[in-house]
Amino acid sequence: MRRRVRTSVDALEHLVGGLGTALLALGALIWVLAVAAACLVGVGLLLAPGALSVLRSVADRERARLSRWGGPVPEVGPAPVDGRAALRDPVVRRELGWVTLHAVLGFGTGLIGLALPLYAVQDLTFPLWFRLVPPDAAPGVVWWRVDGLPDALAVGLLGVGWLAVVVGAGPALARVQAWPGRWLLSPPPGVDLSLRVAQLTATRAAALDAHAVELRRIERSLHDGTQNRLVAVNVLLGAARRALRRDPGRADEILERAQHAAEQALGELRTVVRGILPPVLDDRGLAGALAGLAGGSPVPCRLTVDVPVRCAVAVEATAYFVVAEALTNAARHSGADAVDVAVRRDRDRLLVTVVDDGHGGADEARGSGLTGIRRRVEAYDGRMTVTSPTGGPTRMYVELPCGS
Repeated sequence: MRRRVRTSVDALEHLVGGLGTALLALGALIWVLAVAAACLVGVGLLLAPGALSVLRSVADRERARLSRWGGPVPEVGPAPVDGRAALRDPVVRRELGWVTLHAVLGFGTGLIGLALPLYAVQDLTFPLWFRLVPPDAAPGVVWWRVDGLPDALAVGLLGVGWLAVVVGAGPALARVQAWPGRWLLSPPPGVDLSLRVAQLTATRAAALDAHAVELRRIERSLHDGTQNRLVAVNVLLGAARRALRRDPGRADEILERAQHAAEQALGELRTVVRGILPPVLDDRGLAGALAGLAGGSPVPCRLTVDVPVRCAVAVEATAYFVVAEALTNAARHSGADAVDVAVRRDRDRLLVTVVDDGHGGADEARGSGLTGIRRRVEAYDGRMTVTSPTGGPTRMYVELPCGS
């Protein structure tokens, strides 16, 4: 039941988001039609590139919205600037079809999806405030006269019915609203394949870069830390061996220092190994490992994990790395007082959300660690979105494929 309610809440969120893009689609459709009408007299030719750009911008916003819910819908690049070339472009023709459908279907389903929960809340709470309205002013679609508490309770029962409709029909409405976008905004088959090849080439390069960076980090950790400790152990053991012949009492002190250096080397070696694949993931699972990170975070962290089934080890390690780096960034750069971390599995995707209440302004170009996180996420064919306006909050959203 809890899962069904969460699915309904997510569906309501997507319906409201779809209502917003439907309003944008309606505005873009009106503008395109106006420019097309102006082109009949030659005036609109100068406005055609701008209208195509507006159309592509609205379509890309819908692509991004759909990609956050379900399978990704890739963007297709900038719109053509030549009107004649645009008419021959299959992507533009599909976007014109989408903007027409979504302006009608998306707007209608969005209004219905928004009205149903409002009806449910209004009717459910009506027995609490029915005395404040005249008997003839019954709420919603109530057709009977409300003269007293029994009639008001009947309205409340109607609210229960509305709530059942919201839970049962909300996800279906969201799918209906998303259908034109998934059908028409996805690239044509040939373009889709070429985009996928380009995407795989880019992610492979990112994976190789991330692998090289990881190897350099391991090499640097071993060279600067463990190797130096082991060299110190070797030097101290040689000194102790010489001291055994000259000053046996001094040899015991040197051996104690060598033992201490060996213990430090072992500790640093364990740290390097944990950085490759944290053993806590095997011991405690993803939820336990993230709880350990949250408990040790310098910034107070509220953690929510809903992953009923284990994911692949590499995916869990990537999620662990993302949260660890995000908490480190929040402590070093954001000035945040609290961080919210939510990890949940949605079908074949592992979703990680990290939100802090800091001053915002996070920028990948300034070396804040976000580039390393993005490379590691994209190496596993995942996606990462960061929004960090000046003044905050900073929100990181990561999707990782984890199988069905």
